[in-house]
Amino acid sequence: MAESESQSDVVPGTVFTGRQVRILKAIVIAMGILLVGGFILVISVIVYQASNIDESAGPAQGAAQALTPGAPLQGAIVPKGMTISHMALDENRLAIHLTGPGGGEIRIIDLATGKLVRRIPLRRE
Repeated sequence: MAESESQSDVVPGTVFTGRQVRILKAIVIAMGILLVGGFILVISVIVYQASNIDESAGPAQGAAQALTPGAPLQGAIVPKGMTISHMALDENRLAIHLTGPGGGEIRIIDLATGKLVRRIPLRRE
């Protein structure tokens, strides 16, 4: 007789009882809320990071100062009137190829110390 009572509690078309269906519905609703909350959190973090990108950027290019080999880097490394055309990285050294109206230059920077290792002027022949 106990079997007939448990079979009568089964929701038609499933193998679950009414109590189990209510528990499953609650779990599905909770997971849906977690998914929506997670998406909102990820999108809000992306928007926050994108809106604060100007604050985390380095100093303006106009504040660039002339670098001498061995001096630590402070501010931008691109002098006024020059642009970066190429960059290459080798372990802890960064080579920056600068071009400008007066010719080009390659600057090699030690990334561990932040110092300019060498300046190589490029002249047209």
